Amino acid sequence: MSAPLPNLLVLSGGDVADQLEGNRAECLDVVRRAYLAHDAGSSVNPQSAFLRFPHQPRSRIISLPAYLGGEFDVAGIKWIASFPANRDRGIPRASAVLVLNDAETGYPFACLESSIISAARTAASAVLAAETIVGTRDARRVGIIGTGLIARQVWKFLRDLGWRTGGFRLFDLDRAAADRFGAALTEQGAPDVVTVDDAAGAFADCDVVLLTTVAGEPHLHDPALLAHAPVVLHLSLRDLSPEMILAAHNITDDVDHAVRERTSLHLTEQRTGNRGFVHGTLADLLTGRTARPEGTPVIFSPFGLGVLDLAVGKWVHDRVTAQGGGTPVPGFYDAVAS
Repeated sequence: MSAPLPNLLVLSGGDVADQLEGNRAECLDVVRRAYLAHDAGSSVNPQSAFLRFPHQPRSRIISLPAYLGGEFDVAGIKWIASFPANRDRGIPRASAVLVLNDAETGYPFACLESSIISAARTAASAVLAAETIVGTRDARRVGIIGTGLIARQVWKFLRDLGWRTGGFRLFDLDRAAADRFGAALTEQGAPDVVTVDDAAGAFADCDVVLLTTVAGEPHLHDPALLAHAPVVLHLSLRDLSPEMILAAHNITDDVDHAVRERTSLHLTEQRTGNRGFVHGTLADLLTGRTARPEGTPVIFSPFGLGVLDLAVGKWVHDRVTAQGGGTPVPGFYDAVAS
């Protein structure tokens, strides 16, 4: 007797967002466990592929296929577009879908709106790195450069995980966007929120600095910005010059993934001819194989692993299905079997 064909479930952005609200501590723990499973070798995470457009050099679509084993046992692919000009159209820069495949049959069983999943797993990895490097959930002041979706998600993780933060310094090339973000932070209880006039102002007296821009090449060049030894969460990957990278203790998520595609780490490798400036991974910190040197600036530059999207996507899927949610697509595979 033939096995029944699987059902395909579609999860909207609303379905995803509903699971995140009130559950960010659990989401962060899912990301932690995914990092450790990847570190233990229970994953297959091929290099991301970049589709670029000659007539739109700032735009790209990236595919991130992966398999995550262990407790997760799921395969899939994230297909995420970044079109900065969308902001001029009044729509978000990034759009994405995540397809989850059954690891036994290969059949896709879910398709999820994934710009929220992508932002959440990125924010969770940043906050996980920050608390692992700092050793507490305390920041005298947080600087944020780039005040879009990722920055909003990082703030929500800081808020929901009970970080004790004395103030925020915000910078965005679109000052109105920074002001709107600042007003939202203040409304949600963040203290001492100030929009500053330049990126240097988001470093000054900030012991945690978040970079979430759409920069395609380095725009921060002065190592003096790191003189007070902040923790820099370099999520946009291309903001920092090799001089700044070489002035810090550098941590990433996966060295082979992060030192490519003209990231700041890649440019530094091209400058130096080696990767000796990369001092370890987040999993090295989580397992105690490495530690932050006292009084040294730390830069966390995560490339963003497909296994994290799988882990968070599977977690969201399981929660939604347990609640009877999502939108099934009846008969999606029927013609294949006929």
